[in-house]
Formats: sequence, C-alpha cells, structure tokens
Amino acid sequence: MKVLVSLCVFVPLLALATAEEEAVLESILRDRSHIEETLRLAADEKAGDYAAALQRLRKIYHNSIRPMEQAYKYNELRQHEISDGEITSKPMVLFLGPWSVGKSSMVNYLLGLQDTPYQLYTGAEPTTSEFTVIMHGEKIRTVEGIVMAADSSRSFSPLEKFGQNFLEKLVGIEMPHKLLERVTFVDTPGIIENRKQQERGYPFNDVCQWFIDRADLIFVVFDPTKLDVGLELEMLFRQLKGRESQIRIILNKADSLATQDLMRVYGALFWSLAPLINVTEPPRVYVSSFWPYDYAPDTSHELFKREEISLLEDLNQVIENRLENKIAFIRQHGIRVRIHALLVDRYVQTFKEKMSFFSDPELVFKEIVDDPDKFYIFKSILAKTNVSKFDLPNRDAYRDFFGINPVSSFKQLSAQCSYMGGCLLEKIERAITHELPSLLGSINSSKNPTLSSCEATGCGEKPKNRYRRN
Repeated sequence: MKVLVSLCVFVPLLALATAEEEAVLESILRDRSHIEETLRLAADEKAGDYAAALQRLRKIYHNSIRPMEQAYKYNELRQHEISDGEITSKPMVLFLGPWSVGKSSMVNYLLGLQDTPYQLYTGAEPTTSEFTVIMHGEKIRTVEGIVMAADSSRSFSPLEKFGQNFLEKLVGIEMPHKLLERVTFVDTPGIIENRKQQERGYPFNDVCQWFIDRADLIFVVFDPTKLDVGLELEMLFRQLKGRESQIRIILNKADSLATQDLMRVYGALFWSLAPLINVTEPPRVYVSSFWPYDYAPDTSHELFKREEISLLEDLNQVIENRLENKIAFIRQHGIRVRIHALLVDRYVQTFKEKMSFFSDPELVFKEIVDDPDKFYIFKSILAKTNVSKFDLPNRDAYRDFFGINPVSSFKQLSAQCSYMGGCLLEKIERAITHELPSLLGSINSSKNPTLSSCEATGCGEKPKNRYRRN
C-alpha cells in the first residue's frame, strides 16, 4: 500500500518536472512565426499551372534547342548537359563556408528540425563530411548518393562523373516539408585550410563548381572568429566569379559579440573579402544569428531580427520567381547554343572555301583554327547577326573542340533542314525570340497578387536594391 501511495505521488511530480522542462525549453527557443509568414508557407499554390508551364518549357527545349545541341555537339564544348531533371528541378540553395560556422544549424533552423531525430548533426568540430541534399519527399528517408545519381528523374545524375568515392560522400534526405516543396537545400563540407583535395578522395573543387553552376542562391557563411582567408577560400571565391548576383554573405553567430566588437568584425570581413570580390556592387551581407535559440542578452536583437527577415525575403523572391528564372536560363542556354552553331557553320564554310584538289585538309584547317581572325570567323558572326561580342565564347576553346570533333563531321546550317521538321536555325531562333518570351509573358500576366502577398513583397512600391547594405 505504501509503495502504491508513493507511486501515486511520484507520477504527478514526474509529469510536473517534464512540463517545467518543456516550459524552460520553450522560453529559450526563438519565435518562428516570422519564417512562415515571410516565406508564405501557409499559402496555397496552383501546382497544376506550374506543372503545365514546366511541361511547355520542356517541350520547347526538346523540339527547338536540343536538336541543335546534338547536331553541333555543344555539350562537348561547355560540358553542361541539360537533363529533364534539371528543367523540372526546384530552386537550389547552396550553403558554403569554413567549418563549424553554422551552415547545418541554419538549415535546421529554417526547416524547424532542431531537437528532432532528423536534424543535421552539428558541433564545434568539423562535423559535415558529406554533401547533403535536403529535398521534399512523401516520407522521411535517407537516399544514398549512388541511388540519387542513378535516378534519371532527378537532376543529380551528372555527378557520376566525379567517381564512386564522391558518391559515397553524397547523401540525400527526403522529408514532407512545405518549404521543401518549393526549394532544395544543399549543405556542403566545411572548408579546412590545411586539408588538400587529394585527402578527400574526390575532386572537391570540381564538385563545388558543379553545385555553384546550378545554384539559384548561394549562402557563404562566416563565423566572427573564423575570418582568416586561406588558399582554399581563395579558390572558392575564384569559382564564384560571375555568380555575384546569386551570392549572399552571412556573418553568423553575431550575438556572440558585443556591438562594438561586431562593428570591427564586420569591417574586417569586408577587408578580407575585398581582394576576392572585385565587383562594383558587393554581395549583400546579412548579420544575425541563425539558430533556434534566443539571442544573447545585451545584443542588437532588433537589428538581428530585421536582418533575418530581409534574408528570408531574399529567399522568398528566389522561390516566387523560380519559373521565370528557369525560362530565362533555358533561353540563355539557347542563345549560347545558337552562337556555337553559327561559329561551327562559319568554320565549315571557310574550310570548304580554302580547300582545293591539291590541299592538305589538316594543314588548311590548322591554319584556320590557329588564327580565326585572319579569316574573320568571329567578326563575321558579329557583322551578320545580332550577337554581342561579350557573348562570344573563347576562341581557344575551338582548337580543342575541333581536335576531338573533325570539321568534316559537321554539316553547314543551310543543310540542316528537312521537309517535315523544318530548319534547325529557324526553330531555335523562333524559340529564343517568340516561344520562350511568350511563355514568360503568359506566366507574368496570370499572376494576380493578393493583399497578403503584397504585404509580404511590397507590390506597387519602388523596387529595392537588394544588394545595397541597409
């Protein structure tokens, strides 16, 4: 009887202790309501319209651009083959930076995974050794890298070229999350300055470049105590050249410093990165602490909160414009394919004009490919078409291209026509000038923002310069 009474007293006490622990935990956790409001996670999207537009985009690419790619072997020049998975893929947000700066904690915070069995492992020491892709799925499960590369419906099949050692360091995590229905996160191993590529067992910089080329938004995260720039970080910023519009720099763990020290660190960060980012408008820098626990006392809470909301608005803009960005990307790709085809056509035409019965084909073409300016290869493209000189590829690349693909294996554009299919040049030009702009216009005209979305994005207001520091 005494034991029973003791148990009856102990159980309520245990429940009371558990309730107190939960109350304490809730008191130190930060409010997450602004994340859902800014990213509009509760809003319903017209999935059918989005899928139909993607299907139309895919059809334009396969009917009008891909045939030209294959005819003139464009992928062997650029080493970037567009798959159906890449066309239909969600926007990709890439997290880069030194080790233990809070990249994985930031992903946990944005997705609300903290203190759940599915959170990414974090710690003071280098913890993330894999490229982790967090994507949407019907249930929570882990996908091995070899499975991701073998699945043609995904956009990761080209990663097989980096070898089996890398695929063992690639892992995917699927989970049913509202944000992951519209975006995919990629968490990368932290940069360790004293570690060489060969020690990883795979070409780390090449893998990073593959993800950089396909990322819609790139978060480069720094810790106030890890601002030193070494060779590995310099290499990373060289790889980011030309992608400045996608880069956002994050000074994380900002509440670990007093306000005066934080100002010094902010200046030191720009001083360290200035030689690496040689552009007129530097990337936007966000200063905050991106993790689920409340800010440290006696720090700039309001500033950190505004900076966090500003970053979420930036992320939401990428999500909202994902279809427009996809169409613009395919159109830009089509322009490059068209320029490549015009150049190969000009090389073929010049070769045929210079050939005679007694000429040596190899010597004739070597003279053309070694000095294309002598034969007005590139200048004729500028004179006869509306191509910008800044869009022309490197002429030295064609020496290697024709070293692998003999000029005699290509037909002129005038011969790339058929009675049923039409001419390849006319089809790709129609896609660039009419079909893709028409698809883009139909998407913009169908947008009818509601009051809530205008409150979130500022409809009708003067557009803000998102690169200017507030």
